[in-house]
Amino acid sequence: MSAYKDIAWNGLWKQNSILAQLLGLCPLLAISTTFVNAVSLGLATILVMMLANFAISALRALIPYEIRIPVFILIIAALVTVVDLAFNAFLHDLYLVLGIFIPLIVTNCIVLARVEAFAAKNGLRAATFDGLMMGVGFVWVIGLLGAVRELVGQGTIFSGIEMIFPTLTGIQVLSEDYPGFLIAILPPGAFFVLGLLIAGRNWIEARANQRRLEKRLHDHPSSANAASA
Repeated sequence: MSAYKDIAWNGLWKQNSILAQLLGLCPLLAISTTFVNAVSLGLATILVMMLANFAISALRALIPYEIRIPVFILIIAALVTVVDLAFNAFLHDLYLVLGIFIPLIVTNCIVLARVEAFAAKNGLRAATFDGLMMGVGFVWVIGLLGAVRELVGQGTIFSGIEMIFPTLTGIQVLSEDYPGFLIAILPPGAFFVLGLLIAGRNWIEARANQRRLEKRLHDHPSSANAASA
């Protein structure tokens, strides 16, 4: 269980693919104009990562080391094609909005990095769980980014939810007279909000490290005296 807790913590926070590793920024910045668009792409990415990690972990003993990267990409491309066709069949309106960014999951550095660094070296359950947690870490960041941009940019939340659930509609959070803040839903806005999220994570990590250091010095004052001497 300790190993699975480490995998979950790495995916959600410590090795978060966006905030810590800065991977997959192209779809993150391009499609996060609304919460619904962002989370929809994130869920597609989770599905691909879980299936890719599972497949590559299962086949790792059969894949020659010298050609592993082309084989990994081939497997990922096949899975992305299935997800792309499923979106087209069952969520066609959303599929038209996401456009090229579903097929581009093939080239997403997050997916290839995890199958190379983890799935190709670990068992089925651990690899699949790693794909899930890395995907969830991607989803919560891109979802938060999309929510902030949508709220600041046009004063709404869940805009476009009717593309998934026809009986639901988006929520007008701010006044209907709200003029909108255009830069928030333009590419510069994505960079600004992402920069704030990364800065916030770094601040939290710095505070946590400082508290751990203070606790260590409090518990072992002799080591602090020795260091000062």
